[in-house]
Formats: sequence, C-alpha cells, structure tokens
Amino acid sequence: MSTRTSLLSIIRKYFEDDPLKAAHSLETMTEAEAVSVLKSLPPNLSALAVPHLQVGYAAALLNEIPVSVCKEIVEKLDSQQAASIFMNLRAETRQKLMENLPDKIKRQIQEFLIYPEASAGRMMATDFLSLHTDIKVKDAIQKIRSAARKGSPASYAYVVNPENRLVGVLNMRDLVVAPSDDVLETVMRKDIFSVNAFTDREEVAQALSKRRYFAAPVVDSENRLLGVVKIEQLLEDAQEEATEDIQKMFGAGGDERVFSPIGFSLKMRLPWLYINLGTAFLAGFVVSLFEGLIAKITVLAVYLPIIAGQGGNAGAQSLAVVMRGLVLREISPNKAFQLTLKELGIGIVNGIAIGVVTAIIALVWHKSLMLGVVVGLAMILNLAVAGLTGAAIPLTMKAVGLDPAQCSNIILTTFTDVMGFFSLLGLAFVFQGFLI
Repeated sequence: MSTRTSLLSIIRKYFEDDPLKAAHSLETMTEAEAVSVLKSLPPNLSALAVPHLQVGYAAALLNEIPVSVCKEIVEKLDSQQAASIFMNLRAETRQKLMENLPDKIKRQIQEFLIYPEASAGRMMATDFLSLHTDIKVKDAIQKIRSAARKGSPASYAYVVNPENRLVGVLNMRDLVVAPSDDVLETVMRKDIFSVNAFTDREEVAQALSKRRYFAAPVVDSENRLLGVVKIEQLLEDAQEEATEDIQKMFGAGGDERVFSPIGFSLKMRLPWLYINLGTAFLAGFVVSLFEGLIAKITVLAVYLPIIAGQGGNAGAQSLAVVMRGLVLREISPNKAFQLTLKELGIGIVNGIAIGVVTAIIALVWHKSLMLGVVVGLAMILNLAVAGLTGAAIPLTMKAVGLDPAQCSNIILTTFTDVMGFFSLLGLAFVFQGFLI
C-alpha cells in the first residue's frame, strides 16, 4: 500500500469517526487544501463534515469542486442546511446545481429560500463570518485575516455550535487580547441579539435603532445562522418604500421612476386621474345644488376655495401623522379608534381657532356678521371632518387589507372638498334670510 493510499485511508477514517473535528480541521486549512481533501473523498463522507462547516466557507469549497460531486453532497444534506449553503454559492454554481438536482430536493430548497417581500430574509447579506465554539483564538484570528484579505473585513464574527446554531458574537478587541490557545467559547459574548428571517423589515429597523446596532444576525426557526441584516440596507429600503408611498398617495405608481418610459408612466397615472376627475365632478355636483343660492349671494364663491383648501391641508397633516405611525408599527389595532377620536378632537380645536379668524376677516371685509358666522361654522365643520377622515382613511384601508398609501390623498381631498362646499353652502341656505 502506497503512502498516499494510506494517508487517504486515515483521512476517510477521520471523517467517518468524528465529522465535527474533521470539519474544524478543514476550516484551519487554506481553501485550496480543503478543496483537495474534499475531492479525494467519496461524496457521502464529505457530506458528513459539510454541515459542520461555517456556511460561507462550505459554499466557497463547493464552488471549487465538480458539480456532479457537489450535487451528491447536497442531496445528503438537510434541506435547511442545503438552502443556507445554496444562498452563498456563486450564481453560476447555483444554476448548474439546480439543473442537476432531483425535483423533490430542488422544491425543498426553494421553499426555504422564499421569504416574504418585506422580511429580514429577503434583505439579509450572506457574506458574514461565523466560527465554531471550540476553535482556538489564534485560528480564529487567522480566519478573520484571511477573510479581510479577500475583501470581506468584519467588525464582528459570529460563533455557532456544532449544529450551526448561533450561540455568541466575537468582539474584535476581546479576541485580540485573549490568550491565543483559548477556545472561542470562553471569549465570545453570549448576550447576542438576533432576528428571525421572517421578521418584518420595520420591526428589524426599530430593534436596531433602539439598540444602536449597525447590523444583526438573521436566524431560522431553529436558531441556525443564515445571514446578516445591515442598517444601511434597511435605510435604503425604507427610503425606497417611503418614496413609493409618497407617489402612491398622490396617485402615481410606486414602481414609476424619473426616466420610466412614457407609456408606463401614463399607465400608472391616468387611471387615478380619471378617478380624481370623478371626485371633482362629485364636488362640482354639490356646488350645482346651490347654483341659485350662489347667484343670489355671490360672495359665497369667494369662500368656497378657502374652506375646501384649509380642510385639505388639515386633513393632509392628520394623514401624514397616521401614515408614519402605520409604517413604524406604532398603531396597534386596539388603539385605532382612540387615534381617530384624537385626530377628530384636534380637527375641532383647529377648526375653532381658524374659524374664528376667518369669521373676523369675513366680518371686516364684507361688513356682515352673519356671513362671518356662516364662514366660521363651515370652517369648524370641515376641519373636524378633515381630522376624522385623515385618520380614518388609512386605518380603514389597512384594516381591510389594502395599501394605506394607495391614493389616500385623493380620497381625503374628495371628502374635504365635498364637506367644505356642502357645509358652507348648506349653512348659507339655512341662514340666507340674514345674508341677503
């Protein structure tokens, strides 16, 4: 028996008897050396050690072995483990692997890779560094240096147990000052904050902001480390969502961009302009009901846009506050009614304050006490409705499962215009004997 054959026999026995230690041995090697070892082993033996490797390192090794061998290894892995490694593979390797995997295994992996649209799993980065609890400090430092040379510097490294479950985090200062032969379990910090892959993006943002962290590890339901979500990505996504919401509030498509094709922009905007046209005619219809009154008391036409405009502005203030509360998850379902009453109260107080000033201006300008009373009361009514609808519209849309940002402003403007016109002209009709 040759020396090489004997050596391979020893390695195979090592992988069979203690795959965990074999995995740790691979992690202390260079990637080229580790790849060489995996290539020399039957796939079923390699598959014993791969689950114990740091996910990114396992993917880096699988990237360098033949797809046929990689396929055999993946087929023997747990579906969740396979999915975690799969996310870290190069796009080219992923594509070739998916083409060769059996349909059943392919579906199982895909199930683990599909996360909700606004979840931590969708936005996490997979270029993180994790190490096992029993690795020595000197080996960990070598790994971190190796990662930095490849362009992946890390302020923190995460520590996992033999099942790749997150158990701690390494602070670089703690690592540098620790004795070189200590194992990471004695150096790591155990009070670690993590987020589940299905956690909503807004909850993650709130948690990171509260703790003043710039990143957090993402784990699955069994606390296996999947990736890292970074605050800059959260901010970028939040900004993107905010701009989409602003566009939606005013009837433009959330997907429209500055240089979107003209046809696409028209498709996004034109339907809402038709809806807006319909609501404008509704307001016009209200005015038409009082044509005779306006013909007799023409001064009412002066105050129609004033009442409606103030209502629109007050409603927009309420709408903006409530929309922000919904985005930041500050409004629980049992507090929705309380919030609506609060905004109604603010609307009434604002209406009284603005209504009194408007009444005084009408009195001085047109020398009519009753006109001032009518205009002032109309302002109070419209601002009260503005506060109520500014809160109720987005809360109602949220409750029935619709996007609160979608055209809220158009609906709000309809309410405030119609109510503004109706309150002024209705009150003028009631008190017309004192106005003519």
